[in-house]
Amino acid sequence: PVENSLGGSIHRNYDLLLRHRLHIVGEVQLPVHHCLLALPGVRKEYLARVISHPQALSQCEHTLTKLGLNVTREAVDDTAGAAEYIAANNLRDTAAIASARAAELYGLQILADGIQDDSSNVTRFVMLAREPIIPRTDRPFKTSIVFAHDKGTSVLFKVLSAFAFRNISLTKIESRPHRNRPIRLVDDANVGTAKHFEYMFYVDFEASMAEVRAQNALAEVQEFTSFLRVLGSYPMDMTPWCPSSGD
Repeated sequence: PVENSLGGSIHRNYDLLLRHRLHIVGEVQLPVHHCLLALPGVRKEYLARVISHPQALSQCEHTLTKLGLNVTREAVDDTAGAAEYIAANNLRDTAAIASARAAELYGLQILADGIQDDSSNVTRFVMLAREPIIPRTDRPFKTSIVFAHDKGTSVLFKVLSAFAFRNISLTKIESRPHRNRPIRLVDDANVGTAKHFEYMFYVDFEASMAEVRAQNALAEVQEFTSFLRVLGSYPMDMTPWCPSSGD
């Protein structure tokens, strides 16, 4: 998962995309339907805490408040793991935010169904592989890149212009701190030394690397950047949108 319509970007996974030499080969935009799960016989008023993945907690924040749950909200590694943890440790004061399928797998009851704050809650997942796929032009493709630059924030405008000039639509831009060089110093004799954060920029755009316009855009981007990597060029998810439901 890389982004959610309620919780925003999943920053750790953006960092992991850069750290590991894997390639994005596809994407899926999946409606997310959250449930509040507990051991059989447990009632909501008995609960002292709710556990789940940080994104799930943020996606259900307002609904949990509306349910009148005066509980501690605790982040764990994943939603299904939260359900498994409750079942394995027989925790009768703890509920999990997870799917109805997790309730079925771990023998939990559903205390509340569809507790996401918005019924149009959707998460975008990317599929990763050791080898890239061959880009094509017979269907809509998306390309993901990451870049850095050494010449200040004005370069970002030039990079974005390379896409705008070729009528290439951007669907996502995400900035993350540059771990190896977090601060850039700019000396000015009149006002002293300015300190700016350095960033890595992740960009998704609607074009295949098999297209000449995409190749030319990246060739131009490379002129302005100190680092550029294509994370993947892959088919766009064109599945018709259908909000999540209890079915």
